[in-house]
Amino acid sequence: MPFDPASLTYDAKGLIPAIAQDAESGEVLMMAWMNAESVARTLETGRVTYWSRSRQSFWVKGESSGHVQELVDFRVDCDQDCLLVMVNQTGPACHTNRRSCFYTAIRGGDEVELMKPMEG
Repeated sequence: MPFDPASLTYDAKGLIPAIAQDAESGEVLMMAWMNAESVARTLETGRVTYWSRSRQSFWVKGESSGHVQELVDFRVDCDQDCLLVMVNQTGPACHTNRRSCFYTAIRGGDEVELMKPMEG
């Protein structure tokens, strides 16, 4: 049965959260937003494309940084209101130059930095 991006459940702004996970290691890399068109572009091109809320434009991950996300698998959750994009990540996924955006833990009431920015 063919998939239609319009079948997903989007919020009032036409957006759906998308979690990017490293296809090989299982590491959660980042969370960003997609709309129906960025979902379609991701599936058509194999390059993960998000919707930038701040710029109000499409954002192909790695287009300017070179830190691309190649789509390996595209999954929809049971309520069809959240996406999981399993990717091959080149370089850091986070704009802070870290492998993952989830580099801060709260432990014993304190913020703990789990990873430093990548070199180069």
